[in-house]
Amino acid sequence: MYHVITTAWPLLLGMLLLMVGNGLQGSLLGVRGSAEGFSAATMSIVMAGYFAGFLIASRSVPNMIRRVGHVRVFAALGSFISAALILFPAFRDPIAWTLGRVVPGFCFCGVYITAESWLNNATSNETRGQTLSAYMIVQMAGIIIAQGVLLIPDATGFLLFVIPSVLVSISFAPILLTIQPTPAFESTKPKTLKELYAVSPLGMVGMFLLGGVFSAQFGMAAVYGTQAGLTLGQISIFVATFYIGALLMQYPLGWLSDRFDRRRLIMMVAALGAAAAAVAIFAGGAFPILVTCAFVVGGCSNPLYSLLIAYTNDFLEPEDMAGASAGLLFVNGVGAVAGPLIIGWGMQQIGPAGFFVLITVLMSAVSLYALYRMTQRPAHSVEEQTAYAKVMPSASPIAVEIAQDYYIDRSGDEEEEEE
Repeated sequence: MYHVITTAWPLLLGMLLLMVGNGLQGSLLGVRGSAEGFSAATMSIVMAGYFAGFLIASRSVPNMIRRVGHVRVFAALGSFISAALILFPAFRDPIAWTLGRVVPGFCFCGVYITAESWLNNATSNETRGQTLSAYMIVQMAGIIIAQGVLLIPDATGFLLFVIPSVLVSISFAPILLTIQPTPAFESTKPKTLKELYAVSPLGMVGMFLLGGVFSAQFGMAAVYGTQAGLTLGQISIFVATFYIGALLMQYPLGWLSDRFDRRRLIMMVAALGAAAAAVAIFAGGAFPILVTCAFVVGGCSNPLYSLLIAYTNDFLEPEDMAGASAGLLFVNGVGAVAGPLIIGWGMQQIGPAGFFVLITVLMSAVSLYALYRMTQRPAHSVEEQTAYAKVMPSASPIAVEIAQDYYIDRSGDEEEEEE
C-alpha cells in the first residue's frame, strides 16, 4: 500500500479533494434548501438533478473523450463544476438549483471516468488491487470529511459554497501537473435491459431498487435531517455515518460473498438494512438510534451494489461481464433518479419518516425478490462463483470494469496455483 500511495498520490489527493467538494455541496443544499423555505418535494426534484446528470454523462462522456482527449475533457468539466457550485447562492430558485445539480452530476461523472482511466493506466497488475482499495477509501473519506466541513458557521452566507468550488479547482492541479501519458480509451457497450433480465432478473431488479436507496443517502439524508429537526452537528454526523458503515462493512461482506450462496446473502443483508430503516421510523427522533440505523443501512446498501454485480457475473463468461456491468450501472442510475422524487413525495405526505419508509420498502423488496428467485433456479456452488469486486455506487463504469478485470485475473491466477 505504501508503494501505491507514493506513486499514485497526486491522483488520490485530487480525488479526495473532489469528493470533499462533492459531498459538501450535496449536504449543504439539503440544509440550505430548508432555510430558503423549499419543501421536501421541491428539494427531491433538486436532488434528483444530480443523478440525472450522472446518468447522462455515463453514456456521453466516453464519446467526448474519444473526440477531444482526456485532458481537455477533464479541464473543461472541472471548470463547469467549480462555476456551478459557486452560483447556487446567487440564484435562490428551485428551477435554477435543479439545473445547477444536473451540471455537477454530469461533470463529476465525466471527471471520475477520466481520472479512473488514468489511475488504471498508472498501476501494474501487481498493485492494481491495492490501488483500487486506496481509491475506494479515498472516495468514502472525502464524503465523510465533507460532513465535518459543513459545521463551519455560515448560516446564510456564501462561504460554504465557495469552499467546495475552491476544493474542486485545487484538486485538478496535482492530477494535471503530474499525470502519466494519456491512456488509450475504450468503453464497453452495455447490454440491453432485455438481455440483462434474461441473464439475471435479481441483478437487474435489485440494482434498480438499490439505486433509490443510494440516492436517498447521498441526496436526501440532509433534507431528512432538517425536516426532523436535527441540529447542524447532528446532520453532519448522521450523513457521515452512512458512509462510515459503507466503508467498514464492504470487506467482511465481500469475504462472506466468496464463501456462501450469494442470493441468500443478498436476501439477509437487504433484510437487515430494511429492519434498521424500520427501527428508525419509530425512533421518535432519538439521535443515537438514528445514527445506529444509518450505520447499518449504509453498511448493508453499499456492499449490496458489489454483491449484485458479482451475482450477475456468476452467469456470464468473462468477456461479457463488462457489458453487463455497464448495463447494471445504467439501471442503477435510473433508480437513483427516481429515488429522491419518491422520497420527497413521501416526506411531503407523511413527514420526515417518509425518508426511512421508502428505504424500508426498497430494501424489503430486494430481500423478498431474492427469496423468490431462490425458488426459480438452483444456486451456483461456491467454487463456481466469480470473484467479488469491491466498488462503491459513486464509482463510474470505468472503475467497475477495472475492479472486475483485476479480480477475474486474480481468481485465474489462484486456480492455476491450485492446479
